[in-house]
Amino acid sequence: MQEQVTSPARTASDRLTPPEAAAYLGVKPSSLATWRCTRVHRIPFIKIGRLIYYRRRDLDRWLDQQVVDALPVEG
Repeated sequence: MQEQVTSPARTASDRLTPPEAAAYLGVKPSSLATWRCTRVHRIPFIKIGRLIYYRRRDLDRWLDQQVVDALPVEG
C-alpha cells in the first residue's frame, strides 16, 4: 500500500495568513486576532512558532456554522 503524500504547493495554497483569511471572511485582520485571543469565535488555526495560519476548509466550515435560518413571516 502506497502512502499518499500531499504536495507542498497544494498545502501552501490551502493555508492562509491572517490578512488573507480576514479578506476571505470579509473582516479586519485585527478582528481575527481578537477572536483568537478571546475565543469569541472559535475558528481553528495553525500556530507554527509565532506564525499563524488558517486552513480554507476550516474557514468554510466555520462560515457554514454561522448561517441563521430566516424566521417565517407572518402575513
